[in-house]
Amino acid sequence: MPRIRKGSARHRAKKRILKAVRGHRGAPGRLYRLAKERAIRAAVNARVDRRRRKRDFRGLWITRLSAACRARNIRYSEFINALKKANIALNRKMLSQIAIDDPKAFDAIVEAARADVA
Repeated sequence: MPRIRKGSARHRAKKRILKAVRGHRGAPGRLYRLAKERAIRAAVNARVDRRRRKRDFRGLWITRLSAACRARNIRYSEFINALKKANIALNRKMLSQIAIDDPKAFDAIVEAARADVA
């Protein structure tokens, strides 16, 4: 049997890796061996950051809600507790969106929560 070398398959694989790290500074953006390591590291960080993004957004919604609650003379923790006791099932994302887009509706939610607690 004739000797078979990878040739075009290897070339395609290298091009794929180098394309993935295009834009990286220095040698990892140009040299295959370093690019391979950088591509693996980038994939790991991308996976971690997909999880982190969810945490960051939850923190943002809580910050927005906290500010909206403070403007209505109620603490965030009291507001969330009042919502649970009033059986108002809105998540933090929706609550923060309502607080931004429709302040009157948010006022109504706060009053409904206060009424059930009192």
